[in-house]
Amino acid sequence: MAPRVSTTDRIHLALREAILSGELASGSLHSIYQLAERFNVSRTPVRDAVLRLADTGMLEIERNHGVRVRGLKVDDVREVFEARLLLEVPAAAFAATHADDALVTALRACLLDFAAAVATNDEAQFQRSDRQLHTMLMAAAGNTRISAMVESLRDVTQAHGVWTADQSRTLRAIQHEHEPIVDAVAARNPDAAARLMRDHLVETAVLLMQQVAKTSGEAVPDPWPGALISRARGV
Repeated sequence: MAPRVSTTDRIHLALREAILSGELASGSLHSIYQLAERFNVSRTPVRDAVLRLADTGMLEIERNHGVRVRGLKVDDVREVFEARLLLEVPAAAFAATHADDALVTALRACLLDFAAAVATNDEAQFQRSDRQLHTMLMAAAGNTRISAMVESLRDVTQAHGVWTADQSRTLRAIQHEHEPIVDAVAARNPDAAARLMRDHLVETAVLLMQQVAKTSGEAVPDPWPGALISRARGV
């Protein structure tokens, strides 16, 4: 029997999807009452769902005004990717150490999805494949809490439409960054998997920070991430 989904869970998922899709635009302000009307529910589950999304940084509660979809700052990107470095670099090494044939086959299939999305210039499918590949690598550790944390971190940047494809690099370039990571996992080479994942995340983070800085007028930290890379190398 499928687990029962509460009204709060349903509204949380619906709100999250509306933010990620851009239906609720970055910077837009909404009242609890308006959101309750939108989803045809009472205000209590909406409040609970809003609190969850505020915890992830996707929404900001403004007293006596409502909730605002948060704009993105350079520091948001920096913090997200520093956390992702500390989680995904060792996860890639773990996946390479413990990879079975099923994981390698699934990762290879994901790369085929990447190639198909590149061929049709389907950015939405490419982003789904990107998430799927990273999720599979995280899942190899068997820790659902860590996997959920990375999903939440990715939500923070995706919710604001921040995406390097066709702005800082092509879909094909991003695809080529993922291929050697999968090769390292398939070769059961944890050092290479960790290094390649670290390089991929750092490259992505710097490009995203530069992109956000053009709009916000902020400075991009340089050098970055410095000591954090050294720490990631040691895991």
